[in-house]
Amino acid sequence: MDQPSDHNRAPFFDIELKPYRSLGPRGFAILIGFVALGNLGAGMAFWLLGAWPVFFFCGLDVLLVYLAFKFSYRQQRAREFIRLDDTVLEVRRVDLQGREKVWRLQPYWLRIECDAEDESAALRIWSHGRALTLGAFLSPDERRLLADGLREALWRWRQPPGAGLRPLTEA
Repeated sequence: MDQPSDHNRAPFFDIELKPYRSLGPRGFAILIGFVALGNLGAGMAFWLLGAWPVFFFCGLDVLLVYLAFKFSYRQQRAREFIRLDDTVLEVRRVDLQGREKVWRLQPYWLRIECDAEDESAALRIWSHGRALTLGAFLSPDERRLLADGLREALWRWRQPPGAGLRPLTEA
Protein backbone atom coordinates (compact mmCIF):
# COMPACT_ATOMS: atom_id res chain seq x y z
CA MET A 1 0.00 0.00 0.00
CA ASP A 2 1.38 3.42 -0.98
CA GLN A 3 2.12 5.99 1.70
CA PRO A 4 0.63 9.41 1.04
CA SER A 5 3.23 12.04 0.26
CA ASP A 6 3.66 15.03 2.55
CA HIS A 7 2.22 17.31 -0.13
CA ASN A 8 -1.09 15.42 -0.08
CA ARG A 9 -1.56 15.81 3.67
CA ALA A 10 -4.23 18.09 5.01
CA PRO A 11 -2.97 21.50 6.09
CA PHE A 12 -2.45 22.26 9.77
CA PHE A 13 -4.59 25.38 9.42
CA ASP A 14 -6.74 26.67 6.56
CA ILE A 15 -9.29 29.46 6.89
CA GLU A 16 -11.02 32.14 4.84
CA LEU A 17 -11.80 35.41 6.66
CA LYS A 18 -14.43 37.81 5.38
CA PRO A 19 -16.31 40.77 6.86
CA TYR A 20 -19.66 39.93 8.41
CA ARG A 21 -22.85 41.62 7.27
CA SER A 22 -25.93 40.92 9.38
CA LEU A 23 -28.45 42.27 6.87
CA GLY A 24 -29.01 39.94 3.92
CA PRO A 25 -30.35 40.93 0.47
CA ARG A 26 -34.00 40.34 1.45
CA GLY A 27 -33.65 42.41 4.62
CA PHE A 28 -31.92 45.14 2.63
CA ALA A 29 -34.84 45.28 0.16
CA ILE A 30 -37.35 45.48 3.02
CA LEU A 31 -35.36 48.22 4.77
CA ILE A 32 -35.04 50.33 1.61
CA GLY A 33 -38.78 49.83 0.98
CA PHE A 34 -39.63 51.18 4.45
CA VAL A 35 -37.21 54.09 4.09
CA ALA A 36 -38.65 54.93 0.67
CA LEU A 37 -42.27 54.72 1.88
CA GLY A 38 -41.53 56.81 4.97
CA ASN A 39 -39.75 59.48 2.95
CA LEU A 40 -42.44 59.45 0.28
CA GLY A 41 -45.10 60.05 2.96
CA ALA A 42 -43.11 62.85 4.58
CA GLY A 43 -42.26 64.36 1.19
CA MET A 44 -45.90 64.33 0.10
CA ALA A 45 -46.94 66.01 3.37
CA PHE A 46 -44.43 68.81 2.77
CA TRP A 47 -45.53 69.07 -0.89
CA LEU A 48 -49.16 69.53 0.19
CA LEU A 49 -48.08 72.19 2.69
CA GLY A 50 -46.42 74.10 -0.13
CA ALA A 51 -42.83 73.20 0.72
CA TRP A 52 -42.39 71.16 -2.46
CA PRO A 53 -38.54 71.35 -2.56
CA VAL A 54 -38.44 69.17 0.58
CA PHE A 55 -39.94 66.33 -1.49
CA PHE A 56 -36.75 66.13 -3.58
CA PHE A 57 -34.55 66.09 -0.48
CA CYS A 58 -36.57 63.14 0.80
CA GLY A 59 -35.75 61.33 -2.43
CA LEU A 60 -32.09 62.26 -2.02
CA ASP A 61 -32.24 60.81 1.50
CA VAL A 62 -33.43 57.44 0.14
CA LEU A 63 -30.68 57.48 -2.49
CA LEU A 64 -27.98 58.20 0.12
CA VAL A 65 -29.17 55.39 2.41
CA TYR A 66 -29.17 53.02 -0.59
CA LEU A 67 -25.63 54.06 -1.62
CA ALA A 68 -24.31 53.73 1.95
CA PHE A 69 -25.55 50.15 2.16
CA LYS A 70 -24.20 49.31 -1.29
CA PHE A 71 -20.79 50.64 -0.23
CA SER A 72 -20.95 48.51 2.92
CA TYR A 73 -21.83 45.39 0.88
CA ARG A 74 -19.02 46.18 -1.54
CA GLN A 75 -16.54 46.06 1.34
CA GLN A 76 -17.66 42.49 1.99
CA ARG A 77 -15.72 41.44 -1.12
CA ALA A 78 -12.47 41.78 0.84
CA ARG A 79 -11.05 38.43 1.92
CA GLU A 80 -8.08 36.97 3.76
CA PHE A 81 -6.95 33.39 3.35
CA ILE A 82 -4.57 31.85 5.89
CA ARG A 83 -3.07 28.42 5.26
CA LEU A 84 -0.37 26.56 7.18
CA ASP A 85 0.96 23.46 5.46
CA ASP A 86 4.13 21.40 5.89
CA THR A 87 6.48 24.10 4.62
CA VAL A 88 4.94 27.56 4.76
CA LEU A 89 2.32 29.82 6.32
CA GLU A 90 0.68 31.60 3.43
CA VAL A 91 -1.46 34.71 3.93
CA ARG A 92 -3.37 35.82 0.85
CA ARG A 93 -5.29 39.08 0.99
CA VAL A 94 -7.83 40.11 -1.67
CA ASP A 95 -8.96 43.75 -1.61
CA LEU A 96 -12.21 45.34 -2.82
CA GLN A 97 -11.00 45.59 -6.42
CA GLY A 98 -9.94 41.94 -6.49
CA ARG A 99 -6.20 42.69 -6.26
CA GLU A 100 -4.30 40.00 -4.44
CA LYS A 101 -1.26 40.22 -2.20
CA VAL A 102 0.48 37.11 -0.88
CA TRP A 103 2.93 36.63 1.99
CA ARG A 104 4.76 33.33 2.49
CA LEU A 105 6.38 32.95 5.89
CA GLN A 106 8.52 30.17 7.33
CA PRO A 107 6.44 28.88 10.29
CA TYR A 108 9.41 28.09 12.52
CA TRP A 109 10.12 31.80 13.08
CA LEU A 110 6.55 32.99 13.59
CA ARG A 111 5.33 34.69 16.73
CA ILE A 112 1.64 35.51 17.22
CA GLU A 113 0.63 38.65 19.12
CA CYS A 114 -2.93 39.41 20.25
CA ASP A 115 -3.57 41.03 23.62
CA ALA A 116 -6.53 39.25 25.24
CA GLU A 117 -7.21 42.17 27.60
CA ASP A 118 -7.20 45.00 25.04
CA GLU A 119 -10.44 45.26 23.02
CA SER A 120 -8.75 47.32 20.29
CA ALA A 121 -5.67 45.10 20.00
CA ALA A 122 -4.83 43.89 16.55
CA LEU A 123 -3.79 40.34 15.72
CA ARG A 124 -0.26 40.35 14.34
CA ILE A 125 2.10 37.66 13.23
CA TRP A 126 5.79 38.48 13.51
CA SER A 127 8.65 37.03 11.52
CA HIS A 128 12.22 38.34 11.33
CA GLY A 129 11.28 41.63 13.03
CA ARG A 130 8.39 42.43 10.67
CA ALA A 131 4.71 42.29 11.54
CA LEU A 132 1.67 41.43 9.44
CA THR A 133 -1.79 42.35 10.76
CA LEU A 134 -4.52 39.74 10.25
CA GLY A 135 -8.30 40.01 10.41
CA ALA A 136 -8.50 43.76 10.94
CA PHE A 137 -12.25 43.61 10.20
CA LEU A 138 -12.92 40.92 12.84
CA SER A 139 -14.38 41.59 16.28
CA PRO A 140 -11.99 41.38 19.27
CA ASP A 141 -13.39 37.96 20.26
CA GLU A 142 -12.98 36.64 16.72
CA ARG A 143 -9.38 37.91 16.60
CA ARG A 144 -8.61 36.13 19.88
CA LEU A 145 -10.16 32.88 18.59
CA LEU A 146 -8.14 33.17 15.38
CA ALA A 147 -4.95 33.79 17.39
CA ASP A 148 -5.63 30.73 19.56
CA GLY A 149 -6.28 28.59 16.49
CA LEU A 150 -3.07 29.78 14.83
CA ARG A 151 -1.05 29.16 18.00
CA GLU A 152 -2.37 25.62 18.27
CA ALA A 153 -1.71 24.94 14.57
CA LEU A 154 1.87 26.23 14.92
CA TRP A 155 2.36 24.09 18.02
CA ARG A 156 1.20 21.01 16.07
CA TRP A 157 3.41 21.98 13.11
CA ARG A 158 6.47 22.21 15.38
CA GLN A 159 5.98 18.70 16.83
CA PRO A 160 8.27 16.01 15.41
CA PRO A 161 6.61 13.43 13.13
CA GLY A 162 5.15 10.54 15.08
CA ALA A 163 5.05 12.46 18.36
CA GLY A 164 1.96 11.93 20.42
CA LEU A 165 -0.04 15.13 19.99
CA ARG A 166 -1.89 16.57 22.93
CA PRO A 167 -4.21 19.56 22.80
CA LEU A 168 -2.55 22.92 23.46
CA THR A 169 -5.48 24.10 25.56
CA GLU A 170 -7.85 22.08 27.67
CA ALA A 171 -11.59 22.49 27.18
